[in-house]
Formats: sequence, structure tokens, C-alpha cells
Amino acid sequence: MPRRTELYQTAFIHRSKSMETLQGRKINNERLEYLGDAVLSTLVAEYLYRKYPYQGEGFLTELRSKIVSRANLNKLAQKIGLSQLIQYNKEQQGIFKSIDGDAFEALVGAIYLEKGYTFTRKVIIDRVINLHLDIDAMSHQEWNFKSKLIDWGQRERCKISFEVVRTLYEGKKNASRKEYEIRAMVGDEPGETAIEYSIKAAEQLAAEKTYKKLVESGRIKPTETK
Repeated sequence: MPRRTELYQTAFIHRSKSMETLQGRKINNERLEYLGDAVLSTLVAEYLYRKYPYQGEGFLTELRSKIVSRANLNKLAQKIGLSQLIQYNKEQQGIFKSIDGDAFEALVGAIYLEKGYTFTRKVIIDRVINLHLDIDAMSHQEWNFKSKLIDWGQRERCKISFEVVRTLYEGKKNASRKEYEIRAMVGDEPGETAIEYSIKAAEQLAAEKTYKKLVESGRIKPTETK
């Protein structure tokens, strides 16, 4: 049983529902999310290193990116029921794109602070990854849609580029994590947009959404997707 229950309670308080102490300090899950992000990345890296002893760095890095991506963590958090525990301002619900994945990372941070790395690794690997993710299947899923989109553009003599639409700040501009909204451009035509915590991740997601839209429209033929 957890002893430091306040850690777990904090893990599910979104910044939109921040509570303030008498000293003026805001209580929400952002700091735990920051810690959990680092811990999760490390334990997933170790897990993959042991699971695939003959695979190279590129394979391991790409697969880890798939597992800890915001889209995957959002789905995972929803699957195991964390979404129902999050406290947030429901009037602003549509604004928060990664609230579920953020809470999952905050929970990892809370477990780590109370129980340490070894216990956290065992819980996440045994109770989450092994039960709810098919890692072997994920290793074969297409990931680098940015390269695929650029390759298609080169064949079609159509320039593919990416632009920063806006930068979103969580809290004060100079003190918080930033999210980037990126738009893929197909020649002079605007493609799909995506929001992520890094420009690289946002470009990948925008490229994936744009590539799939081009397939649906018939501009990319089914034979080109193989």
C-alpha cells in the first residue's frame, strides 16, 4: 500500500485545477510529470536493451520513441483507466491534448519517489507494458512518416516542408515546458498540424497525418505505401 498518498493525489491534478498553498506555491502534477518522463524513458530504454540484444541503436531508439510518444501514452492512460482520476477544468477540456499521457508520466514520477527505480521498473514493465502493449508488433509499425512524406515529395517534385504555427507555454513563458504546433506543407498547400513537446515529434505526427490524408485523397497510391 502506498504511504505517501499525497504524491499520488498530486499526480492527477492537472495545472488547470492547481491548488495553492498558504505560501503561494501551486500544487499540480507538472513537476511529477517532468520526473516521470525521465524515469519512463530510462526504464523503457533498459527494457528494450535487454529484450533485443542483437538490435542496433537506431532500432532501439525508434521503438522507445514509439512507446513513450504522447499519442501512445494518451491511449495507454485511457486503457488502464487513469483518465477517470484526473482533476482538470472541464470547461477547457478541448484545449488539453496530452492530459492523459501527462498524468501517466506523473504517476511514474510518484511511484519512483516513494518506491525507487527498481520497484517502478517492475510495476511499469510487468503491470503495464507486458499486459497492455504488444512491443513486437509495435516494432514493425511504420513510424518515420516524415521520411516517407519527403521521399514521396521528391518523386513527385513537390517540396515538403514544416513550419512552426505557434509555441504554447504551460505557465510563465520563461519557466515552463513548451509545446509546438507544427504544420506540414505540401508544396504551397497547407497539410495537417500537430502539437507535441518537441519540434521533431510534432513534425513526425504532422507528417503522419498529412501522409495518411494524401493516401485517402488518392494522391499517394496504395502501392507507394508499402
